[in-house]
Amino acid sequence: MTRRGALAGGALLTGAMASGCSPFGPPRYAGTLDGADFVRGHALRDRMFPPATGPERHGRVVIAGGGAAGLAAGWRLRDAGFDDFVVLDLEDHVGGNARGRRNAISAYPLGAHYLPIPNREAVALRRMLGQFGMIVGAGADGAPIYDPYQVCADLDERLFWRGAWQEGLFPQSGLTAGERAQHDAFERAMVNYGRALGRDGRPAFAVPLAASSSDSEFTSLDLISFAAWLDQHGWTSAPLRAYIRYCCRDDYGTEPDAVSAWAGVHYFAARRGWTSAQDRDRELTWPEGNARLIALMAARIGHERIIPAHSAFNAQSDGGDALVDVYDHTARTSHRYRADAAILAMPQFVAARICNQVGGARGFTYAPWVVANISVSRHPRGPGVPLAWDNVSAASDSLGYVVATHQTDSDADGPTVLTWYMPLSALTPAQARHVMLGRPLHEWQTIVADDLLGMHPDLAGAITRIDVWRWGHAMVRPTVGFLTDADRLLTQSLTPPLLRAHSDMSGMSIFEEAHYRGTAAAEAAMRHLGHAFESVLA
Repeated sequence: MTRRGALAGGALLTGAMASGCSPFGPPRYAGTLDGADFVRGHALRDRMFPPATGPERHGRVVIAGGGAAGLAAGWRLRDAGFDDFVVLDLEDHVGGNARGRRNAISAYPLGAHYLPIPNREAVALRRMLGQFGMIVGAGADGAPIYDPYQVCADLDERLFWRGAWQEGLFPQSGLTAGERAQHDAFERAMVNYGRALGRDGRPAFAVPLAASSSDSEFTSLDLISFAAWLDQHGWTSAPLRAYIRYCCRDDYGTEPDAVSAWAGVHYFAARRGWTSAQDRDRELTWPEGNARLIALMAARIGHERIIPAHSAFNAQSDGGDALVDVYDHTARTSHRYRADAAILAMPQFVAARICNQVGGARGFTYAPWVVANISVSRHPRGPGVPLAWDNVSAASDSLGYVVATHQTDSDADGPTVLTWYMPLSALTPAQARHVMLGRPLHEWQTIVADDLLGMHPDLAGAITRIDVWRWGHAMVRPTVGFLTDADRLLTQSLTPPLLRAHSDMSGMSIFEEAHYRGTAAAEAAMRHLGHAFESVLA
């Protein structure tokens, strides 16, 4: 398929989605249609929970939200020897968009599926990975050595380009001299940004974001879109822009014309994995994706402290205390926690609904995604380099698929699970959510199967089931101006007894940011409570 044909196909798909047309036949596969519990979420939005009754429940710290940030806060409290806290979550299972599941073939992710080798500045995260046995030592230079079984095995990435699979995600053949020159110039610019220091002595771009320079030479990039900034530099070649579009949609679920240029450059310039091995640009990954990290954090916290199916619907300070009203979805009753501190570890659009002290959410928008886990009776084949962990087609509007069994010793020709990703970025987030929730399972299965078979005709007859998962608010979008957004800055200035912890405080839905924000909130709570500890933040 030509690039022009791929774009036309994407436009037709988007048109069908937006119009509500149903050009799809009856179900062809077994499977489920599931996702984040929007019924409970909409009940919170519509203020449908009854007021709290009965005696107050008391605790020192209440963490409302059991995604990566909330669990990171709980991990840090336990790590510092603080035990008097609970973690509440709306869902029946904690983990946020880093959850996973398992079938008869393999565990597989429902969302986030890898963690890049952390930067040197990610001190707290490295501490946790060491506790989990993922860091097994240090080199002569002090840099960590990672367990090779946790690092993504070869081949990690490949691209279907002009009829064959090639290593890497940027085309290696069929480019004009001008296209090659533009790509090389862009890569040099990103390397230079990755090495740059601001006048404050900090890296221009860092992970976590809080370690980045505040030098206006770099932060001024937040005032324009990434697409406009690329235009200013004359980087307009179709292969380069397609590659950059893939990257923006992969990390941000958003098109380059909406992404802040600062965030766009950050994607390419901020990663400086610190390790003594030659794995600086590699990823840590597992069959179930980041659900592995979620399970390990939950085990450290202690499952007796984790209370699922509880929606926090009101949070306020009362003198020196924090009051958190919670609805128990099992008992169908509401009750109140009175705590010395509360950490609101939830997206800003939720926090703003339950607490008038955290600011608004006007500057926060969220990208919807569809994730499908496709069970197949045999591994995909095709011309060119062999199957990789991450497999992307230049002729598709999806982000391709990852292979759940890539990190295992499963039969290379036997059954596997392919986790397929599609950010619904061609529509506005509100339009995409409307379409996503209105489309039945068999129509999503047809979209997914047709896309996969377009890459792999050899899989005809090999698809045994397709399970579809919908994320209405999968990740915050780092749009133009997010660095200086007043509501985002207000979330970072809260003082106890109410604190915030979520990756959207950074404007980027990546595990490192969630972990940093959760750790920072836990340490702020312990300072407020007078609990002695030594900070693990850089």
